[in-house]
Amino acid sequence: QVQLVESGGGLVQAGGSLRLSCAASGNIVNFNAMGWYRQAPGKQRELVAAITRGGSTNYPDSVKGRFTISRDNAKNTVYLEMNSLRPEDTALYYCNAHRLTSMGRNDYWGQGTQVTVSS
Repeated sequence: QVQLVESGGGLVQAGGSLRLSCAASGNIVNFNAMGWYRQAPGKQRELVAAITRGGSTNYPDSVKGRFTISRDNAKNTVYLEMNSLRPEDTALYYCNAHRLTSMGRNDYWGQGTQVTVSS
């Protein structure tokens, strides 16, 4: 069973920075991609950053230029560096990993880590 454990969330003032970590129980190169999603109260979960096995990254416009996703295959860990944080970045942040098989897509989720940005 794949386990993803997030850490690094917390309370920060607007303009500040945080670094989230996601440690996987297995070898992350076995996943087609890993990513970070967030969900604010009353809103749908949204993708904020993704990185493929080959290292390609993807960001929505709302975080582009402020957030950076990276991976350390030796540590089986994915990071999310968040700079210039805004109050609207406040949400529960989830780590995701997915694997494509002949049967379809398997998604794995962490338990989430809270990020709160005060104005």
